[in-house]
Amino acid sequence: MPAVTVSDITILPRVSSAPDSRARRVKSITTAPQGFEGEGFPVRRAFAGVDMAQLDPFIHLDQMGEVEYAPGEPKGTPWHPHRGFETVTYIIDGIFDHYDNNGGGGTITNGDTQWMTAGAGILHIETPPEHLVMSGGLFHGFQLWVNLPAAKKWSPPAYQDVRAKDVALVSSADGGALIRIIAGEVDGHQGPGTTQTPITLVHATVAPGAELRLPWRRDYNALVYTLAGHGFMGEESKPVQMGQLTVFDEGDTIVVRAANNQESRSPELELFILGGQPIKEPVAWMGPFVMNTKREVLQAFEDFQKGLLGTVPAIHRGDAPAKPLNRSGEGAKLGGDTKPANAQEILNVHGAPTTIQEK
Repeated sequence: MPAVTVSDITILPRVSSAPDSRARRVKSITTAPQGFEGEGFPVRRAFAGVDMAQLDPFIHLDQMGEVEYAPGEPKGTPWHPHRGFETVTYIIDGIFDHYDNNGGGGTITNGDTQWMTAGAGILHIETPPEHLVMSGGLFHGFQLWVNLPAAKKWSPPAYQDVRAKDVALVSSADGGALIRIIAGEVDGHQGPGTTQTPITLVHATVAPGAELRLPWRRDYNALVYTLAGHGFMGEESKPVQMGQLTVFDEGDTIVVRAANNQESRSPELELFILGGQPIKEPVAWMGPFVMNTKREVLQAFEDFQKGLLGTVPAIHRGDAPAKPLNRSGEGAKLGGDTKPANAQEILNVHGAPTTIQEK
């Protein structure tokens, strides 16, 4: 699990919670069910079974892999639309390509993040590069959906790369945990990601037996997903293992301890830590659209059908002229092959609900 590592953790700045800070208590621990995404790559649905009110401002989180692909096996998603939120794709191991009809995109690999603001509407595709399809290899990462408040849902689409070399690196007070700040702020240390919704994203690696006391903004919620290893959450020492999400209650500090004994395949406790300022607005969600009302979701589908969310760039359609991508099955041409974007694929994108969910 390479992501971003350091040869000497002792030279990093250290974070510490204030002496009078209050540790957050564990509110719930849930186990992510496993499924398949896009054209068939394995995922764990980290937020499954958790009330959306506890997740706000987040909507959806997939752990993609960890999987070792044989030659010819790597898979991605077809071209599909989004509106009303942001997608954050963080790659720990492997390589992934992203392209969108707004001109954003590129290749990300170990420790890189792609941040796409769908805003008023965008089309994009996520796929392994051709050389990885040919060779196979390890793939492991996350995709997070971050909601946008009503005032920003109609903002222009945008895209940003967050490269591994730019991630802020700090350590825990005792030097037992490496903390990678992707976005937001921890104890005065700022991550490189620019967020429309105030959030903090952290990937932490905790050595066996070490304790992490992470200062956390009181006005943010606090979620910790265990992506590898064994540990204990909160001062209550609630046991957790790979594939489990911990939701914390209010307080100033997140407390986590790694078990003394770890498995050889996961020698340390690996955590994806996230929190944000709740938007506290109604949510209407269906497929790739996250809006405030049912009417807005239906409007998004209508706009998509009419081609108002854009067209697949001609460079990704071979020599064919660009046409609006819609639910009739019209697809994008990639290397001479047509990748259909039919109605069922669009509705099932990233395991999103196929009926309108209102909260």
